[in-house]
Amino acid sequence: MKDYSDEFKADAVALYESTPGAIYKSIAADLGVNRAPLRERVLRDRERRGITAAVARPAARPREAVPSADPDERVRQLEARVAELEARERKLATERDILRKAAKYFARDELVRSRFQFVDDHRNTHEVKRLCHVLDVNRSSYYKWLAGTETRATRQHKDRILAEEIREVHGESGGAYGSPRVTAELREKGRRVNEKRIARIMRTFSITGIRLRRRVRTTVLDPAASPVPDLFQWDFTATEPGRKYMGDITYLPLAGGGFLYLATVLDCFSRKVVGWSIADHMRTGLVADALRMAASTRGGPDGAVFHSDHGAPYGSRAFADLCDQLGVTRSMGAVGTSADNAACESFHASLKRETLQGAHDYGDAGTCRGTAFAWLTRYNTRRRHSANGHLSPNEYEHRHHTAKLTLAA
Repeated sequence: MKDYSDEFKADAVALYESTPGAIYKSIAADLGVNRAPLRERVLRDRERRGITAAVARPAARPREAVPSADPDERVRQLEARVAELEARERKLATERDILRKAAKYFARDELVRSRFQFVDDHRNTHEVKRLCHVLDVNRSSYYKWLAGTETRATRQHKDRILAEEIREVHGESGGAYGSPRVTAELREKGRRVNEKRIARIMRTFSITGIRLRRRVRTTVLDPAASPVPDLFQWDFTATEPGRKYMGDITYLPLAGGGFLYLATVLDCFSRKVVGWSIADHMRTGLVADALRMAASTRGGPDGAVFHSDHGAPYGSRAFADLCDQLGVTRSMGAVGTSADNAACESFHASLKRETLQGAHDYGDAGTCRGTAFAWLTRYNTRRRHSANGHLSPNEYEHRHHTAKLTLAA
């Protein structure tokens, strides 16, 4: 851990402490570090905070049945055990059958996607008690639902009539109206409707308005920047590590509407993340810190080419001076063309898809930073990459170096 920055060490400790059931060996493998320094760092941090490690008690061993010395009694014990296992197997087979049918059933239309409806449709095949138990519903709730069948059918009929009116309004708007504007349009026509009901019916019948995702602009041109040629020309490959790098900035949404910004540096040879930085701003310091980390990781990028877009941080005088100091040649794609930095765009899309998993934000800044840190380190050490023949970046580079040594020998 001595070769890593204080920021990396602090994030490594935070990752271990925030991972339920974490073990040093697993976290160290994710980070690509040794187990002993990580453990020492965690214990030192706990000592600083006045926390002592709890002594784990050995788990109690399950009690085992003592076989009887009497042969007849032993036979009776075995027969009882066999009968118990057979009864459990029959129960599991019945529940499997119920769930298999339920899986197909719940794939139907939204109006019949109800566990109570499934129980009602199969009550002649299985006991209601068993169906409710497997599907985790109360029998009393099911019978209450059953008593409201007629009322529910009437409401569903009215919903279908209203859905046709909604479709008409939605079509007249060119498919742009959502539930608030549809509600206002129907009220304008004299319909007394509730917006929540309109939203529910639109979800049920898959009627959606055009909802543009909030777009955060991370490429802000610096008009005073000197022109930089495109030395990549859409070629994001390299024959050796440390020859060609590419970098970009992406936003990480927080709860409440704020953002953190992530700058990354990827090696074109293995797609390894050799440098990154997270901050609450997009100033030059963000991308400079990422490039410095790359220089430290690679032991100096002298003679390499670094490719980016035309964002103000990359076009600043301070960043150009840092590249000159490190012996890095700058390259930039065309203005306003994301395809000229497609590999970085794809990398950031994968990061957010796999860490957000459908959520709209990462929560608070601490959670966001920890999540990104964990993914970035695991990306290098364990995540298989299609461009590397489904090897992790570290493993791909390791095999490359091994093959070179073999040829040299």
